[in-house]
Amino acid sequence: MDKTKKFLLEEKDLPTKWYNIVAELVNKPMPMLHPGTKQPLTIDDLTPLFAKDLAEQELNQTDVWIDIPEEVREKLKIYRPTPLVRAYNLEKALDTPAHIYFKNESVSPVGSHKLNSALAQAYYCKKEGTTNITTETGAGQWGTALSLAAKMFGLELAVYMVKISYEQKPYRRSLMQTWGAQVIPSPSMSTKAGRAIITEHPNYQGSLGTAISEAIELAMSTPNCKYTLGSVLNHVSLHQTVIGLEAEKQMEMAGEYPDVVIGCFGGGSNFSGIAFPFMRHNIKEGKKTRFIAAEPSSCPKLTRGKFQYDFGDEAGYTPLLPMFTLGHNFAPAHIHAGGLRYHGAGTIVSQLMKDNLMEAVDIEQLDSFKAGVLFAQTEGIVPAPESAHAIAAAINEALKCKEEGTTKTILFNLSGHGLVDMAAYDQYLADDLVNYSLSDADIAANLSKISGLGE
Repeated sequence: MDKTKKFLLEEKDLPTKWYNIVAELVNKPMPMLHPGTKQPLTIDDLTPLFAKDLAEQELNQTDVWIDIPEEVREKLKIYRPTPLVRAYNLEKALDTPAHIYFKNESVSPVGSHKLNSALAQAYYCKKEGTTNITTETGAGQWGTALSLAAKMFGLELAVYMVKISYEQKPYRRSLMQTWGAQVIPSPSMSTKAGRAIITEHPNYQGSLGTAISEAIELAMSTPNCKYTLGSVLNHVSLHQTVIGLEAEKQMEMAGEYPDVVIGCFGGGSNFSGIAFPFMRHNIKEGKKTRFIAAEPSSCPKLTRGKFQYDFGDEAGYTPLLPMFTLGHNFAPAHIHAGGLRYHGAGTIVSQLMKDNLMEAVDIEQLDSFKAGVLFAQTEGIVPAPESAHAIAAAINEALKCKEEGTTKTILFNLSGHGLVDMAAYDQYLADDLVNYSLSDADIAANLSKISGLGE
């Protein structure tokens, strides 16, 4: 047996183009709608909020390959290409015939995959002459990545961080501040949207939808300022495809091709990054790889949500997106996987779910931490609570192989490490974490509040 564990590419192997899966889909995602006119969005609708190049990428349905600017590639080379690793020790612990591989995105300077899009978005904003940018962040991975990217390109950044994560994860806040960003717990009194939410719910601990509302409002009211987003939108998924494009080459080096590709799922950025390049071969060549999005049971938009038009934020500032959603006013439980606590799925992933080109599973919080601890003990890397959901799903698939006596190749994305999340592991190891149940009645009641949006 070939016992090679780590598959490394060279700088010259870094992709020169991003992969735009929308251009190859037979069924394109339904258009995003202007919230006022209910008409499909245009470039002119998006450019007041986003850099023009990003707006063009968002609506591009024709170009399969989009050039990565050289300035962005040079920054990516700081940590890319990232390793692909065969998880032999995890396989042995599970006593499974499955072959398990993971793409290790935790090696980036910020400890996660988020820098792949942060560098691109900061570059395009700087290119346009923007001086200030705003964003939101859940667990802090995106805010951390954008803080470094903003510093690299000489931009000022304000980050609205979901309040519960601001309190649970102080070191992520410290990282952002170290790289020069202003970090505001959301909801805050600094915006109209934040004040309205605090007035109605004084003890509200925040959500990504709330933080998005605040970041958009600040961007729209600040001269020479643009808004940036770490997940959900098409251009973010586009930038993340460097993950899967590298993994394709590395799986060839390993002499295998994945039967199953897995990513944890919040809005879709790391799942899209690992899955879309491989999904191209299902679409174009008829391959039969399964693609699994692993979301938290407490925020199950793909497994238990409804496909309809909905806002991407709580205040209703964003365009209407055709998505699987729990409702933009959904208040998720305070799980430690803050990056997965988002009410909706991106438009591309939602269309792929509708067309049965992918599937989704929900993972309980305690099961995710159990998987994270096993991974740490076998592979030596403490995973982020978000990434632990993908590990749990990969373990479940590997155990099915054991039960069935089948040998399958499983690839998952290790989207980030958990070294800034040790307070969460402290709670888990002290038996101080719980699972959160969400009844069908709760979901139905919340969805009833958004009935008719987009009509």
